[in-house]
Amino acid sequence: MKDNVLKKEFQKQDVERVRNLVQGKYGEKTRSSVGFSKKKEFHKEGDIWESDGRTWTIKDGIKQNITKLDKAKKLHVLPLFCPKCNRVMNKKIDKQFYNIHKVCFDCVIDYEAELKKKGEFEEYSRNIKNNEIDNRVKEFEVWVKEKLSESNNSFITEDGTVENWHGKINTELVDEYVKQVKEYLENLKT
Repeated sequence: MKDNVLKKEFQKQDVERVRNLVQGKYGEKTRSSVGFSKKKEFHKEGDIWESDGRTWTIKDGIKQNITKLDKAKKLHVLPLFCPKCNRVMNKKIDKQFYNIHKVCFDCVIDYEAELKKKGEFEEYSRNIKNNEIDNRVKEFEVWVKEKLSESNNSFITEDGTVENWHGKINTELVDEYVKQVKEYLENLKT
């Protein structure tokens, strides 16, 4: 015959837990614990502090992490209203024009219409084109420097074998090529 006798003795916290459940006090504690808590720090709007290896601030009542990319994020966030005319910026093309001119598409059109009336639009468009070419030249020079700094000692083929290459890049030929490309791009300026 099987014994239905409970062989475990109930502890005080077990009894208290059952008592709390019967009384409907589901969240009540049945034991007390000892520990420590961090000192509470209270910060105001605009305060900047460091905690857990991060820099924090409070903006508009919300605790926010300050990162290195915050400035870059700000540059590409489209505001709700145009800073110049206060119209809602909800057209697809507004984002592109805001990234370039920091105003909405309609403001750029109005500005360019005024330049056309004054007869200054050709110079304005020429400056935009020349600045674009200058930026392309700078990007090309940076790209060439990066490629020259890469290692070209070995190459992995399609079948997975490694070929070791000997020799160096002829920097004189590269410099000549860069010079030709820069001259070509400079000739595109008007």
